[in-house]
Amino acid sequence: MAENSDEIIVRAENLKKSFELSRKQQKIEKTGDRRKTAVNGLSFTARRGEIYGLLGPNGAGKTTTLRMLSTLIKPDAGDAIICGESIVKNPQKVRDKIGFMTGELKLEGFFTPDYLFDFFGNMHGLERETLKARKAELFSRFGIDRFAQVRVKDLSTGMKQKVSLVIAIVHDPEVVIFDEPTNGLDVITAKVVTDFLLELKAMGKSVILSTHIFSLVEKLCDRAGIIIDGKSVTDGTLEEICGGSTLEEKFFEIYHGVKGEEV
Repeated sequence: MAENSDEIIVRAENLKKSFELSRKQQKIEKTGDRRKTAVNGLSFTARRGEIYGLLGPNGAGKTTTLRMLSTLIKPDAGDAIICGESIVKNPQKVRDKIGFMTGELKLEGFFTPDYLFDFFGNMHGLERETLKARKAELFSRFGIDRFAQVRVKDLSTGMKQKVSLVIAIVHDPEVVIFDEPTNGLDVITAKVVTDFLLELKAMGKSVILSTHIFSLVEKLCDRAGIIIDGKSVTDGTLEEICGGSTLEEKFFEIYHGVKGEEV
């Protein structure tokens, strides 16, 4: 752990979010309800210099939670304090402190990595020399330098993911939020990303990630929370959560306890 690892840098407090369902979505969900509660009173903390994982099945509310933390959507109730700033009251100040990466991020194919990095760096107010040095460091670290002038539409899926990553952290944020960080990646690129997450932790950054992959949590996370139907059902270190069982065994024990006989 990095120094000051006991310092809470992210505090989510009773976050709630629901969405209106279309008729088609109601049929898919097999419900007559017009609204779906995606996140229902979720609370957790993340400390400086640690990786915190939100573990849960598809539809558990993980992505919605991270989108609220990243100020992309507003919670219906509750709040989160990130680096001392409220996602409800001061979303712009929160954005200055965080980097957010998701597989849903679609880069404009016409532009090059070089252009996009400069564009987002300027958005964050980086000075010219700082931006230049940051680009040289990250492009070299992820092997983007050889593709800096290639249009995004002509890049491989793995290289697009790397470009998305460096854009998300162009401003050297204190908190890095990743939604399914290895989803859809080949094994080589996935290792590059996971190794970098560990480097961020070693640098004293706070990393929050969502995943449904047990091995990823076991490899990366200092602490984790299991989320089912938008609610946190357990939270702590892996030792505290598992109590001698494997994470997979414990997850399904909890899942069946919450869902009954549903699979």
